[in-house]
Amino acid sequence: MATDNPYLAHLKPKRGGKSKQIVDNPLHGLLARRVTGEQVREALESDVNPFTMQSHTPQHKKILEARKKLPVYSQMDEFLKIFSKNQIIIIVGETGSGKTTQIPQFVCYSDLPHTKGKMVACTQPRRVTALSVAQRVADEMDEPGTTFLNYMTDGMLLREAMNDPDLTRYSTIILDEAHERTLATDILMCILKTLAKRRSDLKRIVMSATLDALKYQKYFSPKHGEVVPLFKVPGRTHPVEVFYTQEPEPDYVEAAIRTVLMIHRPEEPGDILLFLTGEEEIEDACRRIKIKADELTSQDPDNIGPFICIPLYSSLPPQQQQRIFDPPPPTRTPDGPPRRKVVISTNIAETGLTIDGMVYVIDPGFSKQKVYNPRIRVETLLVSPISKVSAKQLAGRAGRTRPGKCFRLYTERDFMKELDEQTHPEILRSNMASILAKMFIVSPEFKCSNEILTIVTMLSVQSVWMQPPSQRTEADPAKHMLTLRGGDHLTLLNIHTKYGANGQDKNWCWKNFVSARALQEVDNVRLQLQCIMEKFDIDLVSTGDSNKSYAAIRMALVCGFFMQVAHKEGEKGSYLTLWRRETGLKSTGIFVR
Repeated sequence: MATDNPYLAHLKPKRGGKSKQIVDNPLHGLLARRVTGEQVREALESDVNPFTMQSHTPQHKKILEARKKLPVYSQMDEFLKIFSKNQIIIIVGETGSGKTTQIPQFVCYSDLPHTKGKMVACTQPRRVTALSVAQRVADEMDEPGTTFLNYMTDGMLLREAMNDPDLTRYSTIILDEAHERTLATDILMCILKTLAKRRSDLKRIVMSATLDALKYQKYFSPKHGEVVPLFKVPGRTHPVEVFYTQEPEPDYVEAAIRTVLMIHRPEEPGDILLFLTGEEEIEDACRRIKIKADELTSQDPDNIGPFICIPLYSSLPPQQQQRIFDPPPPTRTPDGPPRRKVVISTNIAETGLTIDGMVYVIDPGFSKQKVYNPRIRVETLLVSPISKVSAKQLAGRAGRTRPGKCFRLYTERDFMKELDEQTHPEILRSNMASILAKMFIVSPEFKCSNEILTIVTMLSVQSVWMQPPSQRTEADPAKHMLTLRGGDHLTLLNIHTKYGANGQDKNWCWKNFVSARALQEVDNVRLQLQCIMEKFDIDLVSTGDSNKSYAAIRMALVCGFFMQVAHKEGEKGSYLTLWRRETGLKSTGIFVR
């Protein structure tokens, strides 16, 4: 149901009696896809919410004044004209232009999807961005309830397309941050191109901050020689001064920590955004920065201000992710040294998210990318240099509210000569053959499809393990109690079984250091996959005997992962694959311990 969707942004009124006369309706007389900017502005300035027919909340006027300052707001008339005349639009909007929050709202006023029983979809590559933008737009549109503007991840829309190839629920689909070239976004672009022949009523918008516009215009062109319109939006960024290192840094994490402390002591007030590659690096850096900052404060309390360090990565619970929007700690005295907040994030904060107060950005030049090696048929996350486009995006985070500074922990020569222009599309770095699907198909033969279904869903979400840095001594024994000697897959099955046996109790999750949010997501995904199994007549069966079940599961695993077979070589702990290539076990795996 729509009310269960975590990406709700904009809500339609409940059906029933009208609370206002038709003449008081700000949308009265508007014709879908023929709406002008003047009509939208009149509706926005009205005392009545045009979609709920209720009075606006007190904060509406204040939020509207902030919206008017966004560059894209002044281009409303131009956008609505282009939108009414074209089925596909390419939008290039610089950082800070407001395209992610405003364009979907303009579409709602022009398209009036609720009058047709349709919805508007706006995809984001990352969950945290979808959630934060959805909340912001819900505040701007000033209404709670059932959505008809749906902010979602690109993966969610792709899953919908599997069940509904024509995406009949939607009247307009917006693909945001298309330059990131995620696997789901690339496939969706292909789907939207082919949909044009079957659904002439569907409007499509592709948006990005940095995009090779001509390439996309040619791709979506309906006929040879026809040009898809390009809508450009200027940014609202302030000047950003970029600094490079004189020599390459041998340890970018240590260099990043030094830079944070260097900024905190002499620089003007302003918060810091540091980019690192993953959870372990971020938590370690937070711990080390806090220790060193406390030492500096104790040595010179009159000149070193209060300091807070906040981590941000995708596996954090949503409520902890929202801490990045908290204000920095208060100053000790009215005339004391400036307070400061440091957010240490993976590249999920590269685009989409706007964190007020960020003035300083630290860019080590690396990020984790999923890479598939077809020779040894192994997919892994590798720490790789970022692209020039990403580096420019990171620098843009520093100039959102006032002039900023970006500290790149690599040389200017490396930026010019070594970094690729664009990030390689994920589709070129991914294994397109699903070994999980093979395991699914054969599992009924071994009478363990019910267990394999659970294992596959556990592998499809982020790690269920929680290991807070301050509670590692308690977390390790709890993890050991849930571990099965049969390996990681059987351990995941055991966690889900005990979670169900304990009534899906969040307190049980907390005591055992597993993520209740991840397990809830497992149940949701499991239900979806179960429907797919029923659709393709794949029987859901179980042996009922745990010993027999474990043996059957291993056989199904081998059928799916037979090309990943490796054997232990000597006493060093290394393994040899079928191609005689040496590999090792993941550091977080059961057998490592």
